[in-house]
Order: sequence, then structure tokens, then C-alpha cells
Amino acid sequence: MALLMFPLLQAPPVQASVPESPEPLRLILNDWTSQLVMTRILGEVYKSHGYKVEYKLVSTKDQWARLHRGLEHVQVEVWEGTMAHDLEKIKIHGQVIEAGDHSAKTREEWWYPEYAEELCPGLPDWTALRDCASLFASRDTKPKGRYIAGPWEKPEHARIRALNMDFVLTPAKTADELWVELARASKIKQPIVLFNWSPNWIESRYPGKFVEFPDYAPQCETDPSWGINPERPYDCGNPKDGWLKKIAWHKMPMTWPCAYAILQDMDFNNAMISEVAALVDADGLTDKQAAEKWLGENRAVWQSWGETSCE
Repeated sequence: MALLMFPLLQAPPVQASVPESPEPLRLILNDWTSQLVMTRILGEVYKSHGYKVEYKLVSTKDQWARLHRGLEHVQVEVWEGTMAHDLEKIKIHGQVIEAGDHSAKTREEWWYPEYAEELCPGLPDWTALRDCASLFASRDTKPKGRYIAGPWEKPEHARIRALNMDFVLTPAKTADELWVELARASKIKQPIVLFNWSPNWIESRYPGKFVEFPDYAPQCETDPSWGINPERPYDCGNPKDGWLKKIAWHKMPMTWPCAYAILQDMDFNNAMISEVAALVDADGLTDKQAAEKWLGENRAVWQSWGETSCE
């Protein structure tokens, strides 16, 4: 760890007016690796400009009200697949604003390791998975298959019903539980299907594929007559090539203009996000250590954030 101890953050000089307010910037920490590391990265960049920074561990469910009330100020990783509805609902009140999209394109979906295709021909088509459900059974779900959902709220039960999937949903309490289950199953080549997302470190260490459900459309969620099941909504997959946004309390641009400009310029692509997540989940660093390592190796990137607005 000695390599992580050298001084990392010697930003170019900024005007005396920065920081513009002595109030601390409060950054939201969620419970998955890339968000934790990226938030730490942003926080350290803010500190290099003289800002006071506080980190607040908040659930994705509770973060909206806290951003709305200005109790926290920044969320660096908002996924279309899991958060689009809540974001649109809270934006109506005008207290939460978008600070731009990352270059990364996202996908969140049922996923299986590649070796499962040997036992279930026809994958990744969802009808093949439906027909092979018993292969994915656990002791507690037999004869039905077991789908391990993520710890975030999604209409998975509704999809299972709408598509007549012979699966039982068992949610993981944390993201790490998903990877424990995957590692255990992979050692013995046991078929497993679980919630996964991209960008994510898993894609570089465990060959696998997303299940291809019927293509998503907004009507799938609201109009039962749309899609292959005319009696139920959610008879489709999740959006593909989704956005990944940064959001902020609406008074941030007025209270901390430079910090807001830095947030706007902060931009991660899929490979960058996979990299920072792998530093923790594959290489064993803490989220703080991973942030320090990335900052030390990518000075030109983060020093350009806010470059034209903070001079």
C-alpha cells in the first residue's frame, strides 16, 4: 500500500473566490463499488480545490428526498434502468437537476455465465431460459428456477408473471452477495442466473451474457395490451444502451459554481468504470485506496474538470 501514500492531489491554483462557500459539499455514497469509488474520486478533486467534503451513505430509495431538501448535494451515478422513474418524479418539483451524462452506456438485466449455454441450448433467448428453468433450481426453489435479484427495487416479480417464467425470485441483500453466489456456482459449473449490469468488473473476469427478453418500450410498463401478454404489463426486458447521469441539488450551481462545473465535466466511459470497480472487487483495494490509485494515474483527466470555469 506504500504506493498509495504519496501526495496525489496538487491541483493547479484557483482563484481565491474558490471555494465560494464555506459550507461542506455532501456527496452521496450508495452500496455498489463503482459509485463508491467515483464518489471518492470526485470528493478528493473537490478537496484539492479547497472545498470541505462530507460523504453520506444513503440508500437509492432515500436519496431523492434528501437531495430535494438539500441535505445532500451530489449523486455521481444515476442509472436509467433502476432510477429513471424516481428521477423524473423528483425533477418535477424543481429541487433536483441533471449535471450531464457520462459517456458510459448502461444495461441492467438477468445474466448468466457462459458455461450455462452448454446445458441450456438457445440461450441467451429468454424462451430458452424459461424452458430450462429447472436447471437453475436451488434446493429451496425446486422444481422452479432461482433468479437472484439485486438489492435495488425493480419490477422483477411483474416480469416473471407477465412472461410466465417458472422462476422464484430471491433478492441479494448487497451487491457483493451476487458475486459470492456467482463465484460459488462457477467453481462447480452450476447454472445460475442473476442480476448484473454493465459497466461492471464482472464482465472482464467472468465470461457471460445478458438474457435477451422482448425489447423494451415505455408502453411495456403502462399498457397491458402492449407486448406478447395482452393481460399484463412488464412483458419486456430492461432498456439497452441506457444513460448514466450525474445529478445535484438545484442550488449547487449558485452556491458552488466551480464545484458544479467540475461535476459537469466529470465523465467516465464503460472501460473506466469497469477499471475502478475491478480495483476493489477483483484486486482487493478499499474504495478509498482505489480512488487514490486512479487519481494518481489519471492526473490529466481529473485536472481538466472545471478547467475553464474555476480559473
